[in-house]
Amino acid sequence: MSNIREKLDNLHCGTDALAVFRSLLDDKALGILRELLEESAEDDHFNIGKYSRFVSELYKHNDNFSEYLLKSVLENENFYIKGKAQGMKFDPCIEEAVLNELAFLQELSHLTPEEASYGYYRIYPLPRWNTSEIDFTAEYRKRIENINSSGYGKFAADSMFMVRNGDIVPVKHPDKQRLSELYGYENERRAVIENTIALLEGKAAQNVLLYGDAGTGKSSTVKAVVNEYANHGLRLIEITKEQLRDIPRIIESISENPLKFIIFIDDLSFAPGEDCFGSLKAALEGSVSARSSNTAIYATSNRRHLIKESFSERSGDDIHRNDSMQETLSLSARFGLRVNFSRPNKNLYIAIAAELAAESGIDVPQEELALKAEQFALQGSGRSPRTAKQFVNQLINEKRR
Repeated sequence: MSNIREKLDNLHCGTDALAVFRSLLDDKALGILRELLEESAEDDHFNIGKYSRFVSELYKHNDNFSEYLLKSVLENENFYIKGKAQGMKFDPCIEEAVLNELAFLQELSHLTPEEASYGYYRIYPLPRWNTSEIDFTAEYRKRIENINSSGYGKFAADSMFMVRNGDIVPVKHPDKQRLSELYGYENERRAVIENTIALLEGKAAQNVLLYGDAGTGKSSTVKAVVNEYANHGLRLIEITKEQLRDIPRIIESISENPLKFIIFIDDLSFAPGEDCFGSLKAALEGSVSARSSNTAIYATSNRRHLIKESFSERSGDDIHRNDSMQETLSLSARFGLRVNFSRPNKNLYIAIAAELAAESGIDVPQEELALKAEQFALQGSGRSPRTAKQFVNQLINEKRR
């Protein structure tokens, strides 16, 4: 027992001595573990409640403590990894501290339930966890070497984000759409993909407006592109029209990040006189405070001219009409790349339905499929990839009956 007491005391001192990775202690599970180690080291006291709370928090993420701790280390946002992402050189004393702390964290990752429970496992069936042998130093070096594609902090763990209460937070249930699951519109998607690759390669990428009929796959294209290139360092931050004023602040917060970002605005349109219109115009202008080389703005809209125009606004003198039209055109013109997703013709619509049916294992003669797909479109909202997917879903449900 004395050896266990000594180990727990050393681990407690090691957690208190963290400097570079100190913010790890803000993690809920590790914070509870630190308290547990402190109490065990000070007075041989074992707190079964804190032990179980730690295991409960750990179980929410992983049953392997070594893997959980490594993931926390790799995603930790600290001054050192931020500096490395910007190519900074650090004093040898800091480099030494990093190596020492990684060695300690590796040792901590080997903590077993038997050691943490200080012998109580012999008299009570406490919840357990697993550990494994992982070289923390080697894994951290690998992360730094691949920082441009893996990132750090919250952007290392997820690829799709939203803005909530002013903070950039991960999307809990992101769209898993893949490019291979989208049919038709190859030329349109190719333009978006090529622009995105330019962004990833550090070339001059355009802001993109995907416009056209509803259900043609504009939003799905953007999200599928992000899923396709997430491992290459691409991330998406979705904002609403009401959050357009936050664009300069968002871009400033990610401007020094080695990753590439798409700021995504879905289903964009403005009513005349909306004051957030000017915020987007300024961002698209690419002013110093509203554009960064690692960021592009992608927006979707069911209309090319993003400002809704009523017939009453077309009345009046020629000067007024001209000013109104110029204002309407000016916003969409600020997107360097404008891609039109128009409603598919009959042949393309049926081809999309046939591809989706084949992928879902639906075996229907081609002529029968074409007839039923067209009838479904006429009874619904017309031809579109979305309608084709709804039609195939109906076939799947009929097959299951």
